[in-house]
Amino acid sequence: MGDGCINTFAHLKHAKCLTTPSEKFDIGIIGAPFDTATSYRPGARFGPRAIRQASSRQTSFRGFNPRAGINPYASWATIIDCGDIPITPFDNAVALEQMTEAFLELGSRSPPVDENGKGKLMGKPKLITLGGDHSLALPALRALKKIYGREVRVVHFDAHLDTWHPAKYPSAWPSTQSHFNHGSMFWLAGQEGLLSNRSSASNIHAGLRTRLSGTDPSDFVDDSSQNWLRISADDIDDLGGPAGVIKAILDQFSPEDQDPDPVYLSIDIDVLDPAFAPGTGTPEPGGWTTRELIRILRGLVDVLNVVGADVVEVSPAYQGRGEETALAAAQVVYEVLTGMVKRGLKEKEAEKRAERGGGDGEAHDEL
Repeated sequence: MGDGCINTFAHLKHAKCLTTPSEKFDIGIIGAPFDTATSYRPGARFGPRAIRQASSRQTSFRGFNPRAGINPYASWATIIDCGDIPITPFDNAVALEQMTEAFLELGSRSPPVDENGKGKLMGKPKLITLGGDHSLALPALRALKKIYGREVRVVHFDAHLDTWHPAKYPSAWPSTQSHFNHGSMFWLAGQEGLLSNRSSASNIHAGLRTRLSGTDPSDFVDDSSQNWLRISADDIDDLGGPAGVIKAILDQFSPEDQDPDPVYLSIDIDVLDPAFAPGTGTPEPGGWTTRELIRILRGLVDVLNVVGADVVEVSPAYQGRGEETALAAAQVVYEVLTGMVKRGLKEKEAEKRAERGGGDGEAHDEL
């Protein structure tokens, strides 16, 4: 690709999906340049641009993932870059509506069809959102609830809970609109009935190491009451490394479920230690390495029924000249893409076996 080309993720085809209803895709990359719901350092509105720039060395002709045994850019899936959602920086209520409508419209489309006229992907097209601050998860979950007609389970990688009651952000001038922020969006999602509230189907935090409110662990009590399971950053040592974290997460899902719960994968780049991702709004020392996060994702994405994902809170103004934060985010997107495509292959193979009357027998990749 020449320097004069439009800067898309991994040099993928660019389409103005929101103004081109006829554009079909299996997996769409969409930017959400929004950061006016942050509580500390702003700048994540420039995250989509930085992540795309950092993906420049990813190409379809050199995209083979040796761990997964596939090139996600040259497999069955139609993957395109849909550009950015137009989001106002002046009115968060309008911004929330703009993002919700964009996610709903794009996620409700019919996927492309194969040579036999069948949808290539079982279900609806999937979106990977480049943030943007983490509040964008609320409109994404609102859209997914409507698209799939059921509650969604969230696997959330973050240093912070993001289930805080809005009152935990004290203000002498409280407002209802201020409830929509990047630390309370999962609380709001729970209040709106968007998340699983079944005790046998918890939502999961991974990588936590945040400070809590007040003088006791009541934030954890509130979090548990919202049906969340917590895996701290330190737990990676006690569980025996990435494989132990993978097992702890997968143990919350039933591998025999014929109608698996839809899962939204939400990845705040601050789950990484600031040594690896300083370019973020609320950095917390003591996090995971980039390698650890990638290995954990590799063990999850092609197993879980991931219906959407985000990579958020990349604030390039705070990263070094080598773009380490955006590079990490671009690699995370690549791994999520790979897992989605790999799971699609498994689903297609299972469908063929079912038509032949055969069993499953599919084994998951070993770490």
